[in-house]
Amino acid sequence: MSRTMRLINLVIILIPFLSVGAAIYMLWPFGFGWASLGLLLGMYMLTGLGVTVGYHRLFTHKSFETGPIMTALIGIAGSMAVEGPIIGWVADHRRHHQHSDAEHDPHSPHTHGAGVWNILRGAWHAHMGWLVARGTKTDFQRYVPDLLKDRVVVWLSKTFPIWAALGLLIPTVLGGVITMSWTGALLGLVWGGLVRIFLVHHITWSVNSMCHIWGTKAYDCGDESRNNAICGVLAFGEGWHNNHHAFPTSARHGLSWWQIDMSYWVIVAMEKLGLAKRIKVPSPERLASKRRAA
Repeated sequence: MSRTMRLINLVIILIPFLSVGAAIYMLWPFGFGWASLGLLLGMYMLTGLGVTVGYHRLFTHKSFETGPIMTALIGIAGSMAVEGPIIGWVADHRRHHQHSDAEHDPHSPHTHGAGVWNILRGAWHAHMGWLVARGTKTDFQRYVPDLLKDRVVVWLSKTFPIWAALGLLIPTVLGGVITMSWTGALLGLVWGGLVRIFLVHHITWSVNSMCHIWGTKAYDCGDESRNNAICGVLAFGEGWHNNHHAFPTSARHGLSWWQIDMSYWVIVAMEKLGLAKRIKVPSPERLASKRRAA
């Protein structure tokens, strides 16, 4: 893919986020204020980390271990991001890793052929089109047999609608209590609920699309995964995607000191509090063995 096409895809993905920032600026303080900002950022961090620490690193890749109570709490936080039940999310992601950027990858941008139109189709498919496209359904028995035997995960998946609704109810109630008004409750629903879901969704989808199109490759892993600094920060470390594809079970995606990885920091903090154990991180020897030649 040419540099021009990479830049076009970058612009297409970034415009929605810049638009949200512009809306916040224009609405301040009419329809947006400190309470709305706090609820937006707080719910974004809670549910976003629920996806990155929970759905991804705990449930999908078993990058660390925790007890049943923390498993449930992290699973609930991830479910409030409204990206689907845990079992389905994990199955699709494991399938993605097994077939990364090949025919059976559910959301690769590189399986639609050459040419400008097909490249744009691939970027759309990887970002969100795959969610509504007709395709082969992921086989749960093949990809998540371990989770199908986990009573906590099965329960969380079956009760997913409750947690999705809770993710809207919490900011609504907090907005009303903080401002002591129905208007505050409505703004809590809009900014801490609906806009927050929009942002978390597009940041997550950008890892699927942008991080297989635009960025750098530090390790050889047989696909087009890329390290993307923008997604690295906004997605709490998930944007160091080439690192992740090289070492899928690693709890740490930001493998260099300067690569910000808030999700890993949370996991380390959990370990210090006695809430996480058996954290997986690749050894220096393994890192060196896969590093690309300069």
